[in-house]
This record gives sequence, structure tokens and C-alpha cells, in this order.
Amino acid sequence: MRISETYSHINGLEYLLVHKPKLWLELQDVVASVSAEACKIQASTESTTPDKVEYNATQLLEQFHNLLKAAGWKEAENDFWITCNEKLARATLTHASEEQRRIIEANEEIPIEGHCRIDSLKDRVAVEVQLGKYAFVAYDLFVKHLALLLLRLILTENADR
Repeated sequence: MRISETYSHINGLEYLLVHKPKLWLELQDVVASVSAEACKIQASTESTTPDKVEYNATQLLEQFHNLLKAAGWKEAENDFWITCNEKLARATLTHASEEQRRIIEANEEIPIEGHCRIDSLKDRVAVEVQLGKYAFVAYDLFVKHLALLLLRLILTENADR
């Protein structure tokens, strides 16, 4: 496969080019190593697109995940607790999950359980492979990765004190 277009959300590509160029080259190598030809199913049976070739998305995703794993990328999961009280939520963000819940309850607030799963993570760079299901792109960008960005900003802010 090849990268035909990029969308640089919050200057993500520029960040990689400047700060993590080896990871960007690694990601390009992974994409180039994926064989779409091996995942070809058949020509479309739809009358409106008879010449369109279809691919097995599950096999394509498996290739991506296997190649990323071989390059040292790992799946990451995180359970957490938040609250509507922004100041308290920020104060608990760097604590372990159960400690977050305890602190929130001790402040007589309602803890709200959350979970984040990232397909591939390496050197603080997250990669999500999305084939179709475009409704989930917004979820990946604004729920998963915004939480990581928020954590990074808060950790940086605390480090300066």
C-alpha cells in the first residue's frame, strides 16, 4: 500500500517530521509493507460499481497490527475515573485508576468510569488504523487522543512548578 493523502490533526504530521522523524519513516515502511493484493476478495457485485475491487478489511488490519507489533509498537489500555468538577478531574489525572476514584469520592463528587484503548503506541505516539467506519474517526481523534493530549499538557504544567 501507499500513503496517498495525509490529514495532520493538530499538526501531528509536522510534529512527527520535526521531533520523531524515525517513527514517521517507520510508519511509512509499515504502510509500504502491507499487501492489499493479498487481501483482495473479488470484483464488486454491485451494478453501479461493477469494476470496483473489494478487500478483506479484517486481513488488512491484521497485517497493519502485525507489522506495527514487529516494529515495537504496542497496544495500550487505560482505565480511569473522571468527575464533572474540572479542578478535581485535573488533580486526579496523574493518579492510578482506583486512587482517582477514591479521591473523587472523598471530595463528595460522583466518579464517572472511563476506558481508553489505543491500537498502537510507541515513544508517546499513538496510531489508530481505520478502514471504513468513518463515524469512529471522530471518536478516535477527540476522545482517545484528546485525553492523551490533556494528560501531556497537565504533566508538562506540573513539571514546571
